[in-house]
Amino acid sequence: MSAASSVFWREGDEPGRRQFATFNGDGRGLALEGGGHLDSVTVAYETWGSLNARRSNAVLVLHALTGDSHAVGPAGPGHLTPGWWDGIIGPGLAIDTDVHFVVCPNVLGGCQGTTGPSSIAPDGRPFGSRFPVITIRDQVAVEVALSDHLGIEKWAGVVGGSMGGMRALEWVVAEPSRLERVVVVAVGAAGTADQIALCSLQVRAIRADPHFARGDYYDLDDGPRAGLSIARGIGQFSYRTWTEFETRFGRDPQDDNAVLERGYYAIESYLEYQGDKLAARFDPNSYIVLSEAMNHHDVGRGRGGIVAALKGVSNPVTVASVTSDRLYPRELQEELARLIPRAGRVEMISSPAGHDGFLIETEQLGAIISAALAR
Repeated sequence: MSAASSVFWREGDEPGRRQFATFNGDGRGLALEGGGHLDSVTVAYETWGSLNARRSNAVLVLHALTGDSHAVGPAGPGHLTPGWWDGIIGPGLAIDTDVHFVVCPNVLGGCQGTTGPSSIAPDGRPFGSRFPVITIRDQVAVEVALSDHLGIEKWAGVVGGSMGGMRALEWVVAEPSRLERVVVVAVGAAGTADQIALCSLQVRAIRADPHFARGDYYDLDDGPRAGLSIARGIGQFSYRTWTEFETRFGRDPQDDNAVLERGYYAIESYLEYQGDKLAARFDPNSYIVLSEAMNHHDVGRGRGGIVAALKGVSNPVTVASVTSDRLYPRELQEELARLIPRAGRVEMISSPAGHDGFLIETEQLGAIISAALAR
């Protein structure tokens, strides 16, 4: 394995807590919304708790852009990072594993065990630039196949934030009979021009890296990690807030001379650190594929528009918003609550941390999820 491909999970690596399921559509493969095709799809997923005899206590947890199936648990063999939702899932917690059987799959297009650009294609080489365009609907189609594989006809709940929230929305619009209730956090009904602009700049940063090699860098000594680091820095800026940045990294007149000497401000160092941290564990091609899938997010496409699609939802839906989210502002969640018949009011998560508040404010979000699953 080259240095360019050593930062994400590949077949033959230590699986950790991952389990795997492979689907080939009864020999037909997976037809994709954008016109592409995959002969087969492997899904990496993790589970917690036990499925009851009636198979009625399962909760599907859907991760955001750079998450994966490792929602809970420490870093260790097979898992470079600890669980991204520790404090939400577990015995006695909001998604109570003494009560629920919890499943978290790595998304289609990802790089932690589910089929994506770094996966091996039928010709024995990584897909790379040949990986097809995918959408949120394609990702949900794979999650439906995983449900069938697990023998789960109906989920007690589907819960997701950010990109996971997009998939949760798509689930309740496309597969309402396959679930009881839904929790949608920090997202809207469709990608906005503002969000698409931010994603497109991040994609351009990766593609501009001289090591990108048009997406076929897996056999090279290095991949476009610098480009991914810059992309993540752009993303991190949008995930947090002006107030937090000023509080943590605001200009200090007493430090001005030191800044001139070292050549950078603290906020620059922070964004570079966050970018390099992601580049050490994530595939740049997956970042592109998933960012573009988010850009294509629109629950109203082919369904008569957003209003028609959401007004047809009959399931109980809980919509949650982070007060300081500038990437997916409250107006987007209010639109969802207004258009979905059984959504009720928007549940607010008070946080200075911006969009990332849904990953940080576990006590507040846990109370919202716990109440939603009891509806």
